[in-house]
Amino acid sequence: MPINRYIRLAAVAAASLIALAGIARADTYPSHPVRVIVPYPAGGTTDIMARLVSNYLSEKLKQSFVVENKPGGGTNIGTGEALSSSPDGYTLMIASPANAINATLYKKMPFNYLEKSVAIGMICRVPNVMEVTTSLPVKTVQEFIDYAKKNPGKINMASSGNGSSIHLSGELFKAMTGIDMVHVPYKGSAPALTDLVAGQTQVMFDNLPSSIGFIKSGKLRPLGVTSAEPVKALPGIPPVGKTVKGFEAASWFGFTGPKGIPADIVTKLNKEITAAVNDPKIKARIEDLGGIPSPGSPADFDKFIKAETEKWRPVVIKSGATVD
Repeated sequence: MPINRYIRLAAVAAASLIALAGIARADTYPSHPVRVIVPYPAGGTTDIMARLVSNYLSEKLKQSFVVENKPGGGTNIGTGEALSSSPDGYTLMIASPANAINATLYKKMPFNYLEKSVAIGMICRVPNVMEVTTSLPVKTVQEFIDYAKKNPGKINMASSGNGSSIHLSGELFKAMTGIDMVHVPYKGSAPALTDLVAGQTQVMFDNLPSSIGFIKSGKLRPLGVTSAEPVKALPGIPPVGKTVKGFEAASWFGFTGPKGIPADIVTKLNKEITAAVNDPKIKARIEDLGGIPSPGSPADFDKFIKAETEKWRPVVIKSGATVD
């Protein structure tokens, strides 16, 4: 047999074996429980979205997708643990705006998120809601601005942590209105909401899903949503941008993992995540919470995360926000 033909046949055989190995790997995945790391405490929007989709994956793939809350370090602790895990598809994480923001917020990052992660599938985009404790004597965004200007430095603005999208939404609002508020960071939305309801802080630009229960029960008063358009889940509540021209901010959530997860596993996970988000019950639940279902390919999600990283860079710099 001519040597060139032998080489070609060998190459074809090798490629076929690799393809067959990939098919076998995808067919047997997952063969044991999968960790889904949430870099926030339980109860916040990231946690809600993680559990909503993970429960679907557990049922569909016949293996447990176990959500583990690993808060701390502005999400860097949980993210770092996920990215340093074996890239075999058995450790995933839920990415959020913090993963884009931290690239600028931290001068010394323990990892480069874009270089060390692989995008798997987006779940949804979520507007924030500008909400106040019910004891604050304001009912509209304009009334809040007027009150804040008459009481400089006397309004405490809660957030889920330094540099979070919740924090930066508030910082953007401060910059665009010229008001003075004191930022009070918490370790996640849940403890921040507890103090906001109690009146220990006065305002928060929280992700809508984690706040909507408090709003519907009358424990918090919504003034506006941070999306460009009104949100179905909060009828009658206008966009903040109607009063503060040009103001817009939103959160987002999706599955990522350590770089190196086999492509066939990424493809399989993306297919099931997309199916979960498109499932009528889950889709309705996301929309009821104020979210916008946003499934797409891994390439789409990767492009989105990179664009978000660039989008928040000037906002972080202009706000002066830092954790170092």
